[in-house]
Amino acid sequence: MYESYDPYDKATRDDPYPIYRVLRDERPVHYAAGSQSWCVSRYEDVEYVFKHPELFSSKTQQFLVESEPRNMIAGLRMAAWFMWKMKAGPRTLRNSRMLIQEDGEIHATMRAFVNRGFTPRTIAQLEKRVSEIVATCMDSVRGRDSFDLVSELNIPLPVTVIAEMLGIEPADRAQFKTWSDDMIRQASNPNPQLVREMADTIGEMRDYMKPIIAARRANPTDDLISTLVMTDGEAALSDFEVFFFILLLLVAGNETTTNLLGNAVDALLERPAVIDRVKADPGLIPALIEETLRWDSPVQCITRRVEREVELAGTVIPANAKVIVLIGSANRDERRFPDPDRFDIDRDTRGHLAFAVGKHFCLGASLARLEARVALESLIPELSHLQRVRPEREFLDSFIIRGRTRLELRRAS
Repeated sequence: MYESYDPYDKATRDDPYPIYRVLRDERPVHYAAGSQSWCVSRYEDVEYVFKHPELFSSKTQQFLVESEPRNMIAGLRMAAWFMWKMKAGPRTLRNSRMLIQEDGEIHATMRAFVNRGFTPRTIAQLEKRVSEIVATCMDSVRGRDSFDLVSELNIPLPVTVIAEMLGIEPADRAQFKTWSDDMIRQASNPNPQLVREMADTIGEMRDYMKPIIAARRANPTDDLISTLVMTDGEAALSDFEVFFFILLLLVAGNETTTNLLGNAVDALLERPAVIDRVKADPGLIPALIEETLRWDSPVQCITRRVEREVELAGTVIPANAKVIVLIGSANRDERRFPDPDRFDIDRDTRGHLAFAVGKHFCLGASLARLEARVALESLIPELSHLQRVRPEREFLDSFIIRGRTRLELRRAS
């Protein structure tokens, strides 16, 4: 069964967990010829990859977009199109660092800059505003017989939070949301035309953000962009590096919360007894969030590049090989989590890898947890009176991100 497994294969996307189990049992380090990648599936090995960036580098060719392996000519054409839309030459882009694609001292320096916008105090101060956004979203659906939770709450919540953190003008936030929706749709689909459209979207965002970044350098305000450009005598991030971080925040920040919420509600709708328990004791919501992160991880995998030949789980991986780290599989590894396919909010979820571990631990993890907790505190009392409009689940067309494109609910009769 595992011989034909490839992470790009759409046949396993709706339910990848059975093949993950086979991989863990029979081929924990599996070479997928179609994508020319080595897939790592056991918890112990995935954790090892995360904790050894000197062996497994983040400097991959993947730039915010997953794509089927393409020939060199197609790749060069796409790169040329991207440079044209960004109005930048290859040297400028090559020298513009991106946080998730750096290692060592460069990564540590960049992370020190962006960490200033995600301190525990900063995140805690957002709770009141997050509550207001959730209340507005919930007020808009309470009087309706049916609604789509994804479009009415799961997407608007993180988009609005991020736009406000960045200091985007209220009049422009609708456009910001459109860009976010486009990026999510484009990044979640390997269609070459959508890859080209993604370059168009990034180009539009670059044109919009360029004068804002320049204005914050000249006159800092109380927002995240100002935090990123304030140097205090340190080596500053370039304009492109600030923009690339905003781009990363827009995609990763939105995707994590949007799909964490959708996956949690999807699990709860199958388990009315759990809804009743959490409704009676909202103090269980953090445990519910952590179990959702483990059981149905919003980010199913990430890519690494092998710095030098290395042996993992008895298999030799050659230098410069692409490694696909199967987070979703590691979090269902029975060697680490007993009875892993059971959704259990009483489980000890400590050590799950949904946000990675080590130097590349997800910068926005605390924000995603805050947004999910506040949203679920408001939503769970309503779930007892809601049911699915249709039983079918519509998943994102993505091998990286796992989530529902829609989650239509109606008032129970």
